[in-house]
Amino acid sequence: MLKIDNIQKTFNVGTVNEVKALENISIEVEESSWVCVLGTNGSGKSTILNAIAGSFPIDEGTITLNGVDITKWSENNRAKYIGRVFQNPFSGTAPGMSIQENLALALKRGKRRGLGWGLPSSLIADLKKIVAPLNMGLEERLDSPIGKLSGGQRQALTVLMATAVKPQLLLLDEHTAALDPKTAAKVIELTQQIVNRDKLTTLMVTHSMQQAVSLGDRIIMMHHGKVAYDFKGEEKKRLKVNDLLSLFDEIRRKDMIDPAVAKLLQEYYV
Repeated sequence: MLKIDNIQKTFNVGTVNEVKALENISIEVEESSWVCVLGTNGSGKSTILNAIAGSFPIDEGTITLNGVDITKWSENNRAKYIGRVFQNPFSGTAPGMSIQENLALALKRGKRRGLGWGLPSSLIADLKKIVAPLNMGLEERLDSPIGKLSGGQRQALTVLMATAVKPQLLLLDEHTAALDPKTAAKVIELTQQIVNRDKLTTLMVTHSMQQAVSLGDRIIMMHHGKVAYDFKGEEKKRLKVNDLLSLFDEIRRKDMIDPAVAKLLQEYYV
């Protein structure tokens, strides 16, 4: 279970570029729940994933994972328990290392690592079994540098690496946004298979409303660093893409109204 309690983050404090990226965010994510996070640019959707991952210290509040307060933990320490896939297919891997070397490192997450002479044949056989279901022929190219692969191949491998050792929490940061539609669909299918199979607690930031309505069991819509809407259960199941579009239009219309004018209208009509 992930518990975010009243977290706040402001960047460039005291300057003309000051931005309140997160304001009093409180969210509880049940174990095995899959939450899709939507929002416009600057809404705070990726910032909240960075806060959970420990990419920067938060100003206030606490973050608890499975009953353990990780608020003060470094990003490195959190990575033992949190798997993450980034938007850029070339992030989260070591491009100069081979496919098998990257996968072997992923299997060591949270464990002690030492030096040895290459990879044992038994491990390579296991890695072939892990990669084969991708149907990309990569099981015969395990010694190829991962940086030579296409974006889709690399992103599929990154999903495998992030989940090779079952994480307590999986963070997906628009991980199909840089892919063409056909490849994105394959990566989403792989993601869905793994998340459902291993019952992973998952937060997925997405720009795709279709993904949001068809995947997971909850939708959180963010705006200006706050939670604007939170749909779960039957309410989430009933949502359609057009419903989300209407909500975004409503938010935009509110933004266009001057706050002083909005207050006058409220006083007049109430």
